Formats: sequence, structure tokens, C-alpha cells
Amino acid sequence: MTSLDHQETALELVEAAGPGPFETRRVYRRPDGSVFVWESRDHRKHLSAARRARRAKLRVLFRRSVWNPGHLNWWIGIVFALGSALFMLGSLLILVPELAERWSVSETGINAVFFIGSIPFTTAAYLQLFQAANAGHFGSGGRTAPGRTVRFGWRPHDIGWLSCALQFAGTVLFNFNTFDAMLPHLTWLEQDLAIWVPNMAGSILFIASAHLAIVETGHSYMPWRPQSLSWWVTLANYLGCIGFMISAIYAVALPAPAAFDAVTISVLFTLIGAAGFLIGSLLMLPETAIAGE
Repeated sequence: MTSLDHQETALELVEAAGPGPFETRRVYRRPDGSVFVWESRDHRKHLSAARRARRAKLRVLFRRSVWNPGHLNWWIGIVFALGSALFMLGSLLILVPELAERWSVSETGINAVFFIGSIPFTTAAYLQLFQAANAGHFGSGGRTAPGRTVRFGWRPHDIGWLSCALQFAGTVLFNFNTFDAMLPHLTWLEQDLAIWVPNMAGSILFIASAHLAIVETGHSYMPWRPQSLSWWVTLANYLGCIGFMISAIYAVALPAPAAFDAVTISVLFTLIGAAGFLIGSLLMLPETAIAGE
């Protein structure tokens, strides 16, 4: 099929699908009788509507995506991967104290690793939001670009924009919580207010964002599309968000020590969540490589 960017003839809408109030998939009929399928994620990320990446092609796509700086999606994946790797590193330094001792990394230094890692998360999340805000609309006449470039936009009825906006807000909260974790001599209540509350709020926003993303990709509330590379991207990110949520729950500071090692559990799930984000970020690279097929 022809790419979204080259649709110039009038199209007849014959089918629309999506969860609740959102339309995530439409089927159009061209004047010649052929069918054209539009999907909101493909439209937003400028992916080809005809692409159907199969797992058998993944190795080839990875090779094609090693260096692809001409696509914003590639940069988003690379920057997200950097933030994920730093969160994994910070977690490992806590779980394996010998590693921190060997590298002479103090507790403050470990917290700094998390804070530095939160910056690429926010950067990549903003790039996604910027991309969604400027995706343009697609109707029977084809893609219509907005009149001017906007920094954030306001498109709450667009499931892709809403998902990106929630994720961006969550990353900003992680900036605050990881920075506050470097402050010395906080009481347990101060830790909860300055570190745990933004951590929990950010994790909730991440879960909501990830749910919207996988719903958008699967066009239903309970999607199952293992043949779709985009579905795997959103699933890996969803699992990463679940890991961060569990980590946040166990990270609460209490006036008295817990009966179990809550800190280790929290850090372990931070590691698991960051691994999920890293996988999702790396899968965005071959997804970008099929753009324009």
C-alpha cells in the first residue's frame, strides 16, 4: 500500500475501530476500489501503513537500525535506552555492593546515577510528546499538517497524544524524586513527601500511559497482537511500568523498620522495570527501520 504521506486522492471511510471514544484504526476505500488501512501509531510515528514486521525479520531490521539518525523515532529509542541503562546501573550498584565498592561509588553517587538517568527519560518522553502534538490529522483527503509547529499541543481526544502527555508528566516527577533522593539527612516523613509521593504519582502516570499505548496498538482494551512489532514495544514498556509501580510501593519510608527487606525488593523491581524499558527502547529501533517501507 501507499504510505500515509502520499495519499492525495479522496478516500471513503468504510470502517473505524478503537477502544471507547478513541479511533485507532480506520479502513478506507480508494476510488479504484483498493483498500487503505490507517493506524494512529503508524500515523504519529510516520511508519508505513503497509508494514507488518515479522519476528523472522527482526535480525535484519536491527542491522538496518544501528545508525538511523534521520528519524526522530530512532533518537527517541536511543535516548530512552540510555536512561534505562543508567537506572539498571544504579540498581545493580545497590544490589551488588561489591561493585559499588570496587568503583568507589558512594550512596550519594548511586542516587546521582538515578537522577542523571531520569534526564534522558524526560528528554525522550518530550520528543514523543512533541511528535504526537505535530502529527497532523488524517481524513478522507489525506494527511493535513498543522499550521504551525507546537511545543506541547492539546489533543486529549487523541489516544497517542494523551499517552505521551501522561508519560512526560511522569518523567518530570521522576526528575524531582531522584533529585530529592540526593538530599542528606531527611526524616522518614520528609523522604515520603519529597521522594516517595512523586515516585508513586509518576509510576501511576506511567501505568496509565502504557495502558493507553498498548490499547492504541492493539485497537482494543485487551489486545493480543504478537505478530506486530509495535505491540511488543508497548508490551515491554508496560511491563517496565509495572516494575516501577511495584518498586514505588515498596519504597515508602516508615517510622520503624519493616519486618522484611523492602529496600532490596524495591530496587530489584526498579532493575526489572528498567530492563523492560530497555527492551522496549531497543525494539523501537527496528520499528523505525521499517518506516517508509
